[in-house]
Amino acid sequence: MTTTVVRIAIIYHSETGNTKKMAELVQQGCLRIKDVEARCFAIDGVDSEYLASARAVILGSPTYEGTMSWQMKRFLDEVSVDLAGKLGGVFASQNWPGGGGADLAEIGMIAGMLVRGMLIYSGGITLGKPFLHFGAVSERAPEGLYADRCIKLGENIAAKAAALFSK
Repeated sequence: MTTTVVRIAIIYHSETGNTKKMAELVQQGCLRIKDVEARCFAIDGVDSEYLASARAVILGSPTYEGTMSWQMKRFLDEVSVDLAGKLGGVFASQNWPGGGGADLAEIGMIAGMLVRGMLIYSGGITLGKPFLHFGAVSERAPEGLYADRCIKLGENIAAKAAALFSK
């Protein structure tokens, strides 16, 4: 019996490198799960063929003016690949720990994914610590707990995608 490799596309927008680092940590978490392949793509360099073959898509954005970046919004508005039926997750960076709209950025990305027919997942508080509510959030460059949350998000999404889509 052959096992299907589950592909995961991690698509992010990053200006300062913080969200890119989060994407790399999410990828690290994905790769902890057997039979999972995960690739990171900057928002202006997405491989459409890989995206079409991916069973899960994880989006990451910095927080601007209390929501996702316009570049991520444009991606969700204009993506030409059919995302229906794919598993989705999100992460966001913000400038300071007291807030700044990361939850709204994540909810905005989730809304765009739902409109595209995606299945949304994070694992929430059901899979142990560190807890993830809507997705991973980091203050500036992810370190410590912030890094752990990114890795956990990747692991949670990859494990769920493998359970749903591998044979």
